[in-house]
Amino acid sequence: MTDSPLIALIEDEEHLAQGLIFNLEAEGFRTHHESDGDAALAYLLATPASGPDKPGVIVLDCMLPGTDGFAITRALREAQRFTPILMLTARAHPDDILEGIEAGADDYLPKPFDLNILIVRIKSLLRRTAWQAAQLSSRAQSDPERVEAESKGKEPASPTQPPSDTYFFNNRTIDFAALELIAPNRITQLTVMEADLLRFFTEREGQIVSRTDILEQVWHVHADTDTRAIDNFIVRLRRYIEDDPANPQHLTTVRGIGYRFLANP
Repeated sequence: MTDSPLIALIEDEEHLAQGLIFNLEAEGFRTHHESDGDAALAYLLATPASGPDKPGVIVLDCMLPGTDGFAITRALREAQRFTPILMLTARAHPDDILEGIEAGADDYLPKPFDLNILIVRIKSLLRRTAWQAAQLSSRAQSDPERVEAESKGKEPASPTQPPSDTYFFNNRTIDFAALELIAPNRITQLTVMEADLLRFFTEREGQIVSRTDILEQVWHVHADTDTRAIDNFIVRLRRYIEDDPANPQHLTTVRGIGYRFLANP
């Protein structure tokens, strides 16, 4: 059925790929399989932005012949392709997980994994995408003045209260439901991981957030791992929220500990 979600499976282990294809199709999904990283990237960059041939979720192995999963993820995000990516890691290795998150993956699952968990994760990402589209449509219809004001980075003139799932500061609006950061003359699409970390900071506005907090409470990996991926991730968030990312005022470093978010520094 062409109206069932298309799952792009990028996996070079043939026996695993065939087993996943069988089970995904048994769940009612359509599938497209690539086993080579270069061919996979070419396919994903060529897919349409909408319609039945657009993948709903990309299930992506991190280790592939040719272009690896991390490079594929970065290339897709740089090309403004924000299809949800569920990355498969060869093991529950924190460095692999963090590299996938830093590259722009929305979720991860270490091998070996339970098939039921994979299906649940895929369905969760599909629901979030559907909810995001519904929220955008509903917001545009119910409060067009707010949408126009936010797109210009201004406080909405409408007297209605902002939805609980938005956060406004520094002429910017974070829309957690729509996975968008709306700044003057620019709308940035966020990954799930980016939105989750921004929410974590805004809910603790003014408090010091340690790198351990981020690893364990946001990304659910052990704290005894290299934190350079966090630093790289923070650099990217600063590009979104700071007027001068090289001289941050809202997301500042607390030397030796972590970071602090200030809405009104």
